[in-house]
Amino acid sequence: MVKIVCNILFIISCIFIFTFSVNVYANTQSSSLVDKYSEGGYKSLDSAVHAFEKYYKTEVKLPTIPSTISFTHKFGKFYVDSEYNLNTTLNLIFVNEHIKENIFKIDIRSLKHKLDFEGESYPLKDGSKGVYFEHQIYKFFVFEKNNLQYMFGIHKKGADSIKPELLVEMANSI
Repeated sequence: MVKIVCNILFIISCIFIFTFSVNVYANTQSSSLVDKYSEGGYKSLDSAVHAFEKYYKTEVKLPTIPSTISFTHKFGKFYVDSEYNLNTTLNLIFVNEHIKENIFKIDIRSLKHKLDFEGESYPLKDGSKGVYFEHQIYKFFVFEKNNLQYMFGIHKKGADSIKPELLVEMANSI
């Protein structure tokens, strides 16, 4: 009986390994970074920003990003939550094709549907405050400007030298 169970487990393992190997082989076809983001619904940053501005009838101002973080591509996606209208969001992402950890993202939403976050509070030069916190693999800074809520996210591995003060400086550049 033990020998039969061992044989069955061996066969199941072989099937699993073979299936996994075939999937890995099938997914190794190279496709460009632009193609990968396009498949995820991303398009040019400018067209996504324009769609958001048209939808909310407002102007979106973007931060000045320091040259210490290098990016080769920038993409945008405007998502309209047509069912509840609570998660209508502009997602912007800046990536480096050669350094996977160089990822900076900006999520922008209307203050009408803002999210609340807890963390360390930092004052901005206009008298408002922003909140800095770390979660999983990102460092975040959330603040409000021009009736919009901005959330900056930077990948921890690509941002070892990025301090909250730099994110505050970026927020102040808007």
